[in-house]
Amino acid sequence: MANIKSAIKRIKITQKRTLRNKMVKSSMRTAIKKFEAALNSGNLDDAKVLLVEAIKKIDKAAAKGVIHANAAARHKSRLTLKLNKVSNQ
Repeated sequence: MANIKSAIKRIKITQKRTLRNKMVKSSMRTAIKKFEAALNSGNLDDAKVLLVEAIKKIDKAAAKGVIHANAAARHKSRLTLKLNKVSNQ
């Protein structure tokens, strides 16, 4: 444990940020899983709505610095491709 006052404060701040990052990342992953579950069940209408929700969560995670902007773009692209692939069949 740190003895210096500023180091103690930094530890507290790091813990708060870690919790926030976990929360944002977890909600993003949950949104992605809900989308993929709807897609796998063949429910295209729900999948389209859930895709918008998942993209929103991904964008928020990127804006808050939880994931990199390029990683966010990659996630969104792959999810959209999955939906388009199922829609065109």
